[in-house]
Amino acid sequence: MPHKVVIYHAEQCDPKKCTTRKLARQKEIRMVSRLNQIPRGALVLDPFSPKAVSPEDHALVVEKGIVGLDCSWKRIDKSSVMFRGTETHRSLPFLVAANPTNYGKPCILSTAEAVAATLYIVGLKDNAIQIMSHFKWGPHFLELNHQLLEAYSRARSSREVVDIQNEFIGG
Repeated sequence: MPHKVVIYHAEQCDPKKCTTRKLARQKEIRMVSRLNQIPRGALVLDPFSPKAVSPEDHALVVEKGIVGLDCSWKRIDKSSVMFRGTETHRSLPFLVAANPTNYGKPCILSTAEAVAATLYIVGLKDNAIQIMSHFKWGPHFLELNHQLLEAYSRARSSREVVDIQNEFIGG
């Protein structure tokens, strides 16, 4: 595991389709089932955070790692206790899912897609490619979002990532 990626698994998904379980079997991530197993100070992927992941998070990801939450999008509100925002919480900007469950849906990414997008945006593109290589549809996620991922990875700040996103979606 080149970078520390820890995923809190809420046991809310179909085990056969679970990207977290597959990445854990491949030793790409560490899956945990208790909140006290989450490393302190890591970048926390939080869909409710007002601050977007950006290249300025590179050092944080390299030093402390990434924490994700694997839960059902249908139950995200119930899981929001996880998201008592801290300074290291980040949301992902606009991207389109390529996973079979939510293909073509904006912003409803699998855990693997979210982790790969984070790695790509902070400048760890080879690690993103490695994560997505474990899924038949994985390389397509990177192709589908290539233009946006490249633009986000060249941004200087979270604000600039949000500006790029808003320009893309016409906001």
